[in-house]
Amino acid sequence: MLALKNRKWTAQKTIQVLGNQRGMTLIEIMIVLVIIGGIASILATQIIGKLGSAQLKEAKIQIKEIGKELDMFYTDCGFYPTSLDGLITADTNCKNWGPEPYMKKKPVDPWNNEFVYESQGTTYELKSLGKDRKEGGSGADADISSNDL
Repeated sequence: MLALKNRKWTAQKTIQVLGNQRGMTLIEIMIVLVIIGGIASILATQIIGKLGSAQLKEAKIQIKEIGKELDMFYTDCGFYPTSLDGLITADTNCKNWGPEPYMKKKPVDPWNNEFVYESQGTTYELKSLGKDRKEGGSGADADISSNDL
């Protein structure tokens, strides 16, 4: 009989303990959201900073790769094309052009701008105007030139 009473008491205690449990208050939820927001903002600034430097590196790599195609054109034709379109479509002044195009399409820099290309026939300069799309600048806005690589 004593064991039965202890069971009853334990069951009542269990129900009582469960009945006293409460969920999180609104203030506790807001504190958790503020902490999560703070962590997210710190991570976002770190990622955006890395994205800018990655775009600069990508632009330099693209300029080097386009430079290789321009040098192949020069080897075949004896001069550099007057525009980057000369790498895509056959130049009538070049007898050894192709047969495949040097590039499939006109390249754009990481900021989706066309590269600036200037050629004197035996030399060329290829550059990206950077994020701001203007001459000059610093950081992500700086011009990246084939002459500087």
